[in-house]
Amino acid sequence: MKYSVQKHPILANDHDLAHFPGLVQQLLISRGITTKKQAEVFLCPDYDQHTYDPFLMKDMDKAVDRILQAIDAKEKIVIYSDYDADGIPGGALLASFFKKVGYTNIENYIPHRHHEGFGMHLEAVEKLVGNGAQLVVSVDCGIADHDAVNRINELGAEVIITDHHLAPQTEDGKDHLPKACAVINPKRRDCEYPFPMLCGSGVAYKLVQGILRKRDFGMKKGIEKWLLDLVGIATLSDMVPLLDENRVFAYYGLYVLKRSPRIGLRKLLKKIKVNQRHLTEDDISFMVTPRINAASRMDAPHKALELLLTEDEVEAGMLVDFLHGLNEERKGVVASTVKEIKRRLAKEDKQHKVLVMGSTKWKPSLLGLVAGSLTEEFNIPVFLWGKNGDETLKGSCRSPESVSVVDLMNESKDVLLQFGGHNQAGGFSVSRDKIHLLEEALTNAFMKISTEVERDPVRIDAELSLADVSHTTSDLIEQFAPFGLGNPKPLFLFKDVEVVAMKQFGKTKDHLELQLKDVNRRATAIAFFCEPERLTVTPVVGKKINMVASLEKSFFRGRPELRLRIIDSI
Repeated sequence: MKYSVQKHPILANDHDLAHFPGLVQQLLISRGITTKKQAEVFLCPDYDQHTYDPFLMKDMDKAVDRILQAIDAKEKIVIYSDYDADGIPGGALLASFFKKVGYTNIENYIPHRHHEGFGMHLEAVEKLVGNGAQLVVSVDCGIADHDAVNRINELGAEVIITDHHLAPQTEDGKDHLPKACAVINPKRRDCEYPFPMLCGSGVAYKLVQGILRKRDFGMKKGIEKWLLDLVGIATLSDMVPLLDENRVFAYYGLYVLKRSPRIGLRKLLKKIKVNQRHLTEDDISFMVTPRINAASRMDAPHKALELLLTEDEVEAGMLVDFLHGLNEERKGVVASTVKEIKRRLAKEDKQHKVLVMGSTKWKPSLLGLVAGSLTEEFNIPVFLWGKNGDETLKGSCRSPESVSVVDLMNESKDVLLQFGGHNQAGGFSVSRDKIHLLEEALTNAFMKISTEVERDPVRIDAELSLADVSHTTSDLIEQFAPFGLGNPKPLFLFKDVEVVAMKQFGKTKDHLELQLKDVNRRATAIAFFCEPERLTVTPVVGKKINMVASLEKSFFRGRPELRLRIIDSI
């Protein structure tokens, strides 16, 4: 791994950021923020000033009018949401909204990840309309589901699409949109919404804002802000950039989450030993999100939705235990699949440019997690496939930053049935008669696109000493939270620190703890799921190292404790 310490020019005392502490100035500049106004917007998000008018979104007026019409006519509304930690909170968000305004003729539907897959499906919508649905509102899906939308129309019902995925393109480069009565998607080419990078739940929340702006239902102004706990979970889970309006949603989402009355969330946090008052974005990403996603990965997506909606304490406890058990099972399956792949690799006598492997016994819904683990370890693109419920061979892929899986799959499209995704993560399906051609096609594509997989240097924000591991420094850094895509957690270089003690800890001794010291003081540094040999320079007790780490505050024992989170030693 290569690292680059950020070097910023010395600024004059009268520059825009002069009144900020030096470390804050460095962190602002490294994020491209150079004016006082930019800094104030970033450091002090304001819900009213820094969110946008929902009616700037194309078709918002049509969607709002159609939903109000459905409420007035007491029509049955079905909320059709995706099965992940964006779609499930979004489905819960709309259900919670309808409950707040006293409308109960609704139903939530979540497709089965394994048997149905992503999107709106003909069989599902036919059944929903057959059971009385007159309006179907999608969340985090639908933008490409022309057949399902057409079928709903044929059956006499209507559809509102809320989505954030890119629409398919026509030959002349225009969006090919479903024939819904409204298509709300900030990524539409004809949509002038100022910020297109909302997650699916964020788009659904804008719809709620629009409805309440048109009709308040006699409720107190701003009541929708209590739904930001769900928007916060989705925004932090869905790998959208935490900038602009997303930063507002994540910031206030965490604020509401720390006070959320949702009994399911409160019980879940207690189960996983997370103090709700001190909840962080890491707690959401590494503790809450996996348990929501485990529901669909392990064939029970509605259980996660029920957890977010239940008001019954006993039911909440049962759901928490169920989801926790599913997540433990999921972790076991992922770990055993990783081990199986490594055993198979050990028997091979070749170097992979692209790792392609599969088994009809593997569940496609878990392969993204497996591929991510292998990509991180081997620093190459990884494509894994299993057998779907409909007998299709379906897979997931992950890649280092230096090469796009979408580019690789586009170059190999003659071998694939379907594919899609983002630069570093995607999904695909392939027919049985072409699966044997997949590795060669992807390897050839890789050789054409990139001659060498090499990550760009990781940015180190500043050089600190262990004396800087203080609550003062921590308070300065916390102004930049929540951290995530587009706003990474600041990394620091601690030069020439001595390792005075080292141990593996945890039930299975798979976490690393170092005790470090320099001329000024000592500090604890930890890394989860890490052995000393995994670091670029193996730490040795009594020797000095250069430590790359972030600063974090732990509440593990009920009181704040500062420590370093190890990224690497160099």
